[in-house]
Amino acid sequence: MTPDHNFLSAPLWLVNVLHILTLTLHFLAMNFLLGGTVVVLFGKFQDKWNDVTVKKFIKLFPNAMAATVTLAVAPLLFLQLTYYQPVYSASIVSAWFWLLIVVAAIVLYYLLYAASFSKVEGKGKRGLYYSIVLCLLLYISFIYSSVFSMAERPELIKALYTGNQTGFVINPEIGTYVFRWLHMILGAITVGAFFVGWLGKDNPPAYKVGKQFFLWGMIATCLIGFVYMFTLGENLRFFMRSPGIWAITLGLVLSLGSLHFFIKKKFTPASLMLFVSLLFMVYARHVLRKLYLFIDFDPSKIPFSPQWSVFILFLVCFVIAIGLVWYMLKLFLDSQKE
Repeated sequence: MTPDHNFLSAPLWLVNVLHILTLTLHFLAMNFLLGGTVVVLFGKFQDKWNDVTVKKFIKLFPNAMAATVTLAVAPLLFLQLTYYQPVYSASIVSAWFWLLIVVAAIVLYYLLYAASFSKVEGKGKRGLYYSIVLCLLLYISFIYSSVFSMAERPELIKALYTGNQTGFVINPEIGTYVFRWLHMILGAITVGAFFVGWLGKDNPPAYKVGKQFFLWGMIATCLIGFVYMFTLGENLRFFMRSPGIWAITLGLVLSLGSLHFFIKKKFTPASLMLFVSLLFMVYARHVLRKLYLFIDFDPSKIPFSPQWSVFILFLVCFVIAIGLVWYMLKLFLDSQKE
C-alpha cells in the first residue's frame, strides 16, 4: 500500500494562521520590489539615478527579490496542505504559463543585479532594465491572479481542462479577477511608496515623491477594492456576513491611520499600522476563498494526523530567518547613515 498523504500535520487553525502570516510577509517583500520599481521608474526625482534614496533602492532590489521568492515558499506549501486539489488542478490547466514564472523570476533577478552594477552614465540602460523588470513582475502577478481565481471555481477548471489539455489556457473569466489583480498592484505601489518616503525621510525631494505615490496609491487602491467587491456576485451577500468584512473595515481604518502618521513623519506607528492592515486584507482574501469553495472543497474535513516535530523545526527556522533579515536590514541602514 502507498502511504496516505491526505491529512493535515497540524490543526487547521494553526495552518491557516501560519499561511496568512507568511503570505503577508511575502506580500511585504513583493510590494517593496514591485511598488519601489514603479516609483523609481515614474517618480519625478530631480536627478533620479544620482538621488540618494534611489541608490538605496537600487542596492536593495536584488535582496528584496530574494526575500520575495524565499517568503513565497511557506505560504504556497501551507496552501497546498489545505487547498491542494483545486490549486494543483488550476495550475495544470495553465501549466506552461505557470512554469514560465520560474523563467521570468530568473531573468528578473539577473536584471536587478545588472541594474545595480551598471554605471550612472548608462542611465538609459538602467531605465530599460527596470522597465523589463516591471513587465516581468506584472506577468508573474497576473498569472498568479489567474490561476488562484480559477482554483476557486472547480466547475470552470473541469470545463477548461475538458476542452483544452495543452496547458496553454488562461482563465477566460477575466472580469472575475482583473480588479483583484489591479487591487494587488495598486496596493503594492502604495506600500512601495511608503518605503520610498521612509528611506527618503531626510531627503525632501524623495520624501515628496513617496508621499504623492502613497496618497494617490491608497485612494486608487480603495476605489478598485470597492469595485472588486461588487464583482463577487452572490458571494458578496455571504461575505458581508462574514468576519472578512470586519477585516477589510479595520484594514481601511489602519491604512488611513498609517497615512496620517506618515505625513507627520512618525514612521514606527505608520509602518505597524500598514503591516497590520495588509495582514487584515490577506485574512479577508482567505475568508473569501473559503466562501467560494465551501460546497466543493472544505479543508475542515481533511483528517488530522499531527507531526509536531516538523512544525517546531519550521517555527525555529522561521524565527531565526526573520531575525537575520531584520539584522541585515539594520546593518544596511546604519551603513547608509554613516
